[in-house]
Amino acid sequence: MFHWSKWKKRMGASASSSKRPVFDEREDVNFDHFQILRAIGKGSFGKVCIVQKRDTEKMYAMKYMNKQQCIERDEVRNVFRELEILQEIEHVFLVNLWYSFQDEEDMFMVVDLLLGGDLRYHLQQNVQFTEETVKLYICEMALALDYLRSQHIIHRDVKPDNILLDEQGHAHLTDFNIATIIRDGERATALAGTKPYMAPEIFHSFLSGGTGYSFEVDWWSLGIMAYELLRGWRPYDIHSNNPVESLVQLFSTVSVQYSSAWSRDTVGLLRKLLTVNPEHRFSCLEHMQGSAHLAGVAWSDVGEKRVEPGFVPNKGRLHCDPTFELEEMILESRPLHKKKKRLAKNKSRDNSKDSSQSENDYLQECLEAIQQDFVIFNRENQEHLAAGLAPGEWCQQRSSAAACV
Repeated sequence: MFHWSKWKKRMGASASSSKRPVFDEREDVNFDHFQILRAIGKGSFGKVCIVQKRDTEKMYAMKYMNKQQCIERDEVRNVFRELEILQEIEHVFLVNLWYSFQDEEDMFMVVDLLLGGDLRYHLQQNVQFTEETVKLYICEMALALDYLRSQHIIHRDVKPDNILLDEQGHAHLTDFNIATIIRDGERATALAGTKPYMAPEIFHSFLSGGTGYSFEVDWWSLGIMAYELLRGWRPYDIHSNNPVESLVQLFSTVSVQYSSAWSRDTVGLLRKLLTVNPEHRFSCLEHMQGSAHLAGVAWSDVGEKRVEPGFVPNKGRLHCDPTFELEEMILESRPLHKKKKRLAKNKSRDNSKDSSQSENDYLQECLEAIQQDFVIFNRENQEHLAAGLAPGEWCQQRSSAAACV
């Protein structure tokens, strides 16, 4: 098992022993501004590693997506949509974006580093979640989903894999690569999500070409996830290969079975979240706050993270599959830690080639379009501007903060 606390202490000692670099605050953040520490995961759209920003020594998670693979899998639009959404939002129970940038090979998103692992990992480790713990997750996610609704965003992929815990055990929603934005009066229609967590109206709309669906679908997913955390399995036996027609039939014939060991309030709350008709489903913060099933919840304390979670991940360990690091070092054909040398070689090779002899004009065209359209983002600079600091003062503030570390 990887001992994160010892390693982090060692990294801190080595960093403080050498002088921190100072970057020009007017320069766009790029790959060289970060030290790559270790790989911690991979998803459908890319890989994730822990990084440390060289000038501030702050730790982040960095998600990187290979441009060519995104083009081949027709995923560029989804990456751009995720970036568009993340650049506009920030919330205490979301995994927030701090920087986005690109190089010749990859697109990068640098986000909050949450070291408590995702809920799928903890389910696989056979963690027994109590009703009180799951109730807190529901409340924290209710605040996150209510915020997303205020920003016209449907997440469409709420599930244990996409809920990360911080070191204190609080829940944070991540992964917006299939999220969508709908304006007043609009409805979503695409068949998007992870089938076992998708709401009945998504399948019904796809099959019948009905009126579509809205924010209620995320609350159904929250109910499915909460049930799974409590029981160890989901309330419906649904798999990715199930035909849509069979799922529409399933929701009209199969009833959810609740454990007799659960409290009346827990069952009542899950029933409200897992109501097949979206018009009668709990699907906004107002519903939750007015519910007798959550009568004892101090919502302001929840929002300020003052309610202590019942499950706190072990702070001495990194809660992820250790094989991710081995994959990156041994199996990955373009490992991140060798990027600088690789790009330098590619440049010299490109300079010796006649550009008219491109093997794949279409690929080159797409790569150029990404290079042109990609939006570089720096939340740190945005916060400085919002605070009324002039660019010359940013460095001074960083230096003062560094002296306090």
